[in-house]
Amino acid sequence: MSQAAEPIVAEVADDDQERSTGAAGGRRKGGPGAGLTDRARAERSLAWKLCAPAVVVMLAVTAYPIVYAVWLSLQRYDLRFPDERGFVGLQNYIDVLTAELWWQDVFATVIITVVTVVLELVVGMALALVMHRALFGRQTVRASILIPYGIVTVVAAFAWQFAFTPDLGFINEWLNTDRAWLTERGTSFLVITLTEVWKTTPFMALLLLAGLAVVPDVLQQAAKVDGANAWQRFFKVTLPNMKSAVLVALLFRTLDAFRVFDTVFIQTQGANGTETVSILGYNQLINRLNLGVGSAVSVLIFLAVILIAFLFVRGFNTNLAQARGER
Repeated sequence: MSQAAEPIVAEVADDDQERSTGAAGGRRKGGPGAGLTDRARAERSLAWKLCAPAVVVMLAVTAYPIVYAVWLSLQRYDLRFPDERGFVGLQNYIDVLTAELWWQDVFATVIITVVTVVLELVVGMALALVMHRALFGRQTVRASILIPYGIVTVVAAFAWQFAFTPDLGFINEWLNTDRAWLTERGTSFLVITLTEVWKTTPFMALLLLAGLAVVPDVLQQAAKVDGANAWQRFFKVTLPNMKSAVLVALLFRTLDAFRVFDTVFIQTQGANGTETVSILGYNQLINRLNLGVGSAVSVLIFLAVILIAFLFVRGFNTNLAQARGER
């Protein structure tokens, strides 16, 4: 090496050493921003500033109503007897949890939730596979499958109600019967379940389709070369690699199904033992004007939703960040 080149090499080595020392120093610094460059810290600060207005608005429209509902649930607050208003502590919760009607409604809600979510998972997975593997007309197939989800829930509930109504619908004509489906408990649950499954299965299929899209084709081909059949590839390769997507789909639908209101309200209004916890809260708040007990029911539903979400995340033992594509 020439003498003229030696100073240049020395300078480059010194620069590399300074950068390495600076990077090591940055990593040694504690705190959440350790190891970030000045530009990354500036971008993070800007992101928080841009999100701040939305966070304030969300707190105003969500946190305040929740806190106010909790405060009302601790009061004796019946609009029919305004002079009897006062603080009663947890008495409203005790009255609700010791009432037989509450547990009947919880049982009805659980039946609707479990049956509809299981059916939607099975049918939704089948539809997701059809949309994922369609060889021609893929956009048409996907649009056709998603049509029920685009229909307003109230309209779908009325449509299925009319279909099962004697002298109006076509179900009795097809089955050659004159049965009044919405006057019996078992058949009322059947109509409600079919309505919910028909309406929201496309949503489940859409979430599962996103999970199928991230399963590497290389794994499928390798399993096929190893002699695995279609069922084995599905249960041993596809499902394990879309675990997070299945969790998200089940979580969203379970939370939504547990809070079912409009379908039941339109078709039976809670008659024949089909009243759900959401309808119970509606009846207490709107029909009976008992804001204290109604708020207690609402808070219990909120706590049940949090418990369901916690059990799902712990039960699946997976990281939700993976479903969002983070590493």
